[in-house]
Amino acid sequence: MRRFVTGLPALFVLLATTLVLVAAPAVLDRLAAAHATARITLARQTLADDDILRRIDLALTSLADSTMPGVVHLSVGQGRFSRSSGSGWVFDEDGHVVTNAHVVRGSNRIRVQFADGRSEWASLIGTDAFTDIAVLKIDSFPGLFPLPRDRDGIVRQGQRVYAFGSPFGFKFSMSEGIVSGLGRDPSNASEFGGFTNFIQTDAAVNPGNSGGPLMNSSGELVGMNVAIATGRDNDGTTEGDSAGISFAIPVATIDSVVPQLIGNGRISRGYLGMRNGGTSGRETDEGGFVRGILVSSVEPGGPSEKAGLRAEDLIIKVDGQPTPEFNLLRSIVGGAEPGTLVPLEVFRDGERIEIDVTLGVMPASVLAQSAQRTIQLTLGAIFDGEGSRNPQEARPVVSRVLPSSIAEEAGLQERDRIVDVAGRSTPSVTSMFTELAGSGLLDGREFSITVMRDGQRETLRVDPD
Repeated sequence: MRRFVTGLPALFVLLATTLVLVAAPAVLDRLAAAHATARITLARQTLADDDILRRIDLALTSLADSTMPGVVHLSVGQGRFSRSSGSGWVFDEDGHVVTNAHVVRGSNRIRVQFADGRSEWASLIGTDAFTDIAVLKIDSFPGLFPLPRDRDGIVRQGQRVYAFGSPFGFKFSMSEGIVSGLGRDPSNASEFGGFTNFIQTDAAVNPGNSGGPLMNSSGELVGMNVAIATGRDNDGTTEGDSAGISFAIPVATIDSVVPQLIGNGRISRGYLGMRNGGTSGRETDEGGFVRGILVSSVEPGGPSEKAGLRAEDLIIKVDGQPTPEFNLLRSIVGGAEPGTLVPLEVFRDGERIEIDVTLGVMPASVLAQSAQRTIQLTLGAIFDGEGSRNPQEARPVVSRVLPSSIAEEAGLQERDRIVDVAGRSTPSVTSMFTELAGSGLLDGREFSITVMRDGQRETLRVDPD
């Protein structure tokens, strides 16, 4: 008996331990469930009490509702068949629609579709290859909704933006992102190396988004989608998949170019009349450092000289925007209309001074000079001058024709001397590039080139598309 009584506590301990081992998981599960229930209840109550997410949703759906009626899908082609597609947006109640020049390049058939299903044929009013902007025209009808534009034109890094368009043919899509950079100059994004002062965003933009609007949180247009950077091509391209870096043409450039295309189909660009001495930096009297564009010389009687700009001045800001590179300065100035008053911040003799320049008209020869390399690569012909080392006097001669190029298909041959382009005389290399820049080459339209070959004149038809 004594041994039985002595072993009884051990038995109780064993039973208690077994009970705990069996019951503990169930108890712990109930405790965990109770904690989860409390968290869920609190979270749901918080969502019920604070409607910030619903207000954000409402704001975004309102932005989509206000923007989508002004967005269009473009079907572009030649003859009966559609060749490609892109996007655009309604500019005014007269039926003008804006898109990228590369979207409609070489087309003779453009169909504009609205989000409500309405579809209209469009005519091409004009294109500007150097800014990649084109204007179309459809018949005006009740219910055209032009997109409001940000008149201030002030875009800041970090602000939210929304890209609209038809990526991969998925019509009337919307994506969200932020402005991740300003004043970008991706070398390949602008097809003809023109006036680029792009907004960089991380909004998802893909093929088909080109020409679509980029909107701010107030439902105002701040830019137009134009290109993306990919993992394979970070210099900017109009093809490929989104890698989180896309580019848009600023609304200030659009507002300068589009009215001119509507008015007369041609563009006059702003002009400073100064020579670029490269990027330079100088120390300030306070021990700081400034960087900008060095003025190597100013054109006698030109806009800069009239305003008081001098050689050796350092231009550090144009219209309030820092100018660390000449391409950025050129894009801001060239994207503005002649006659515009542009404030320059200049560093001179240790001081910052303000100089207001009234822009002149950029000579066609200056524009053509900046596009010489692109013109030759697009045409597929390399030119030289004969008779003089001065391009203003040297006669243009074909020195090489690239295989399978537009020039080869047109029948250009080495040693051909260019007599005229599109019926306009080209007595010098400079005048030839000027006329090629103004011909249909950059817009994808046919034009003529007259050559002197073996003492005989011959006119060739050039089809850039």
